[in-house]
Amino acid sequence: MAGILVAVFWAILVSFLALVLVRLAQTLKATTKMVSEVSDQAVPLLADASATVRSAHTQLARVDAIAADVQEVTANASALSSTVSSAFGGPLVKVAAFGYGVRRAIGKKGAAAPADGAKRTVVVGRTLPGARRGGRRNRRSKD
Repeated sequence: MAGILVAVFWAILVSFLALVLVRLAQTLKATTKMVSEVSDQAVPLLADASATVRSAHTQLARVDAIAADVQEVTANASALSSTVSSAFGGPLVKVAAFGYGVRRAIGKKGAAAPADGAKRTVVVGRTLPGARRGGRRNRRSKD
């Protein structure tokens, strides 16, 4: 009876191992099929990615060239601005100062003499009192 029991035990064990091996074979077959499909799809994707990277590199080279041109234009504009400023700025300031002087001289000519009739003169050695400090704070009304 023990011999039959051992034979049944081995038969069940062999059946179980055969079932495990069949399932393992099916899993390996599915895995192989999946890897094949992935590699079939991955090759065109990698080719597209490579083309995209090449295109991006070309666009970056163009952007770099544009940035260099913009930098050159900015430098030229700065040089032109300083040239125009030095060429026209000085004379324009002189003309404006001359015009201001002329207006002031004409304005003083037409101004009336002081009301008290006194002639204003400069006294050598005499100093004027200092200006009030504090601005508006000192102008508050004291209630």
